[in-house]
Amino acid sequence: MVNSSFKNQITSNLGSLHPRQRAWVEINRSAIEFNTRVLHKLIAPTSQLMAVVKADGYGHGALNAAESAQAGGASSYGVATLQEGVQLRQGGIQAPILVLGNLIQSEELRACHHWRLMPTISTIREALICETLGSGSGRIMPLHLKLDTGMTRLGVNWKEGSRIAKALSELKGIKIAGIYSHLAMADVSNKVETFTHLQKQRFLEVLNNLDNQNMNFGYRHLANSAGTLHDSGLHFDMVRVGLALYGQVPSSKLTSITNLKPALQLRARVTLIREVPSGVGVSYGHGHTTSIPSRLAVISIGYADGIPRVLSGQMQALFKGQRLQQVGKITMDQLILDCTSVKSLTVGSIVTLLGKSGKHQINTFDWSEKCNTIPWEILCGFKHRLPRLVLNTND
Repeated sequence: MVNSSFKNQITSNLGSLHPRQRAWVEINRSAIEFNTRVLHKLIAPTSQLMAVVKADGYGHGALNAAESAQAGGASSYGVATLQEGVQLRQGGIQAPILVLGNLIQSEELRACHHWRLMPTISTIREALICETLGSGSGRIMPLHLKLDTGMTRLGVNWKEGSRIAKALSELKGIKIAGIYSHLAMADVSNKVETFTHLQKQRFLEVLNNLDNQNMNFGYRHLANSAGTLHDSGLHFDMVRVGLALYGQVPSSKLTSITNLKPALQLRARVTLIREVPSGVGVSYGHGHTTSIPSRLAVISIGYADGIPRVLSGQMQALFKGQRLQQVGKITMDQLILDCTSVKSLTVGSIVTLLGKSGKHQINTFDWSEKCNTIPWEILCGFKHRLPRLVLNTND
């Protein structure tokens, strides 16, 4: 039987384990602030920047991202869910927060009003609930009307936009604080000029109809990260920046437009070195077999941490400016690197899986293109058993 005091000591020690014990994500707040400043300079002085910090700040930590973006000039925030907005308020964020997802229940919208969050409205039904809440509380409820100009997701059909907006203007308990739409193809280079232009024209048609009726509906916003970087004509009164805020670009063709700093680096430790002869199978299924006597490093990170298993045999890691090839199948908790030519790598050494080492860098595009996915999914995939280390560096 284990002594109770010994068990208590073990439990206490577990709580004090260093976050760099196994594998971790490093978040550079200074990079987020820097990127916000760079992006702010791209937009007109009359335009504002909304920092999109949904999905826990794309894996960077929502509060970290919000505070850093505010220091860089962001004036408001975008979240996807009610809970995300409440967490920002509980963390001390006082700036306007727009809930980009649909809130459909009275209880949700009541909580939204209580926490001074702005809901997105896609139907009259939700607007009427907001009207009741605003009138009943004696405090007008601000909201944003969304138009579907081609995303075919949330929002009222743009053809009905003017009529719906006029109907909302007659409700006394609400205030239309903004009107917006979402670009569907701004990050698809061969379709940017065509469909994005069509969406802009549809958006403008609604806005012009409202202007002709002398209606003012607060901030007009259309551009996401790709739209912000691609075309200043999409900026209107405000831009909604997500991916670019974190130093990533939606398309490799946009990398030359501005110099952003990736705010996230992924690192892990070597836990074992194996010396094996040629002809040895490695990991599940022996998908890799050594062709020469090899030195293999076991790294304590796997697909349960967010490393896509489809990267097996396709990814690399960095160590002191040198590239190491990953071999064999990526497993739930480990992956294996071939370190035959890098004798200085030892047990306890730290490798970089995403980020910079010396003159080399591995970014989310290196992964997403091999996985046939997008950088957004890579960033949002890192699980919370990976500690987040918050740094402030200018590197």
